[in-house]
Order: sequence, then C-alpha cells, then structure tokens
Amino acid sequence: MKLLKKVLIVLLVVLVLIQFYRPEKNNAEYRDIAAFEAETKPGKEVAAILEAQCYDCHSNKTTYPWYAEIAPISFWIGDHIEEGNEHFNVSEWSTYNDKKKDHKLEELIEEVEEGEMPLNSYTWIHGTITEEDKETLITWVKQVRKNYNVE
Repeated sequence: MKLLKKVLIVLLVVLVLIQFYRPEKNNAEYRDIAAFEAETKPGKEVAAILEAQCYDCHSNKTTYPWYAEIAPISFWIGDHIEEGNEHFNVSEWSTYNDKKKDHKLEELIEEVEEGEMPLNSYTWIHGTITEEDKETLITWVKQVRKNYNVE
C-alpha cells in the first residue's frame, strides 16, 4: 500500500508539472483558406463540411477546444494537428503544383471512403460525418480533380 501511495504521488506531481509545458499551437492570425476555396469552389454545403470536419487539422489555424489546454491531451491534439498538416494543408494549397494538388485530392477521397478521415477521436467530440456528407464531399472532390487532369 505504501508503494502505491508513492507511485500515485509521483504521478500527481508529474501531471501538475507537465501543465507548465505546452506544445506549440497552430495559431496563424487567420485561417487562410481563400486560395483553396477560390480554386476548388466548394458550394455552401461542402464548405460547411470542410469547416466542421477538416480545417481544424488541415489548415494553419486551429480553433482549440478548452480541453486542449490540459496536458497530456494538449500533446495528443498537437500531434494530430501537426500530422494532419503534414499530409494535407489547405493553407499551403497555392504552393502545390497541379500534380500534387491532384494527389492530395485523391488521398482525400481514399481517406474519407475508408473511414480514416475524419479521425474517430475528432468525431467523438465534434460530431460524426454522415454518409450523405461523405458522398457530397467525395462527389465534389472527384469533380475538382478533373481540373488538374494529371496523367
């Protein structure tokens, strides 16, 4: 029992101490999605899906929930956002060539169809994406891919 008490005290001290170390936040001044949306022209319905399910992890500005201030959750969320931006970042859209844009859109289709995106951990808190929304998004992406016609 004494050992368990010591372990719990150490864990509590560690938990308190890690609250003072914060991962870097994805906090651009504003969410720069203008180039992406100007080029891909999502309708209101698709734009709403992108805003609700994609932009927090796939742009240079994230709207953080209150619990993102609590370690170790803050590290977990930070890792998800960093990884999401590595794979696809709409704020960087204008820096991609047509081949890369087409590839990113192709990956988007695959990830949504396979149920990999949005992450379950995101939808637990922010709400799930409906099958109808998935179809709407995929149909739109397939149409946009035609603009790049990369062979």
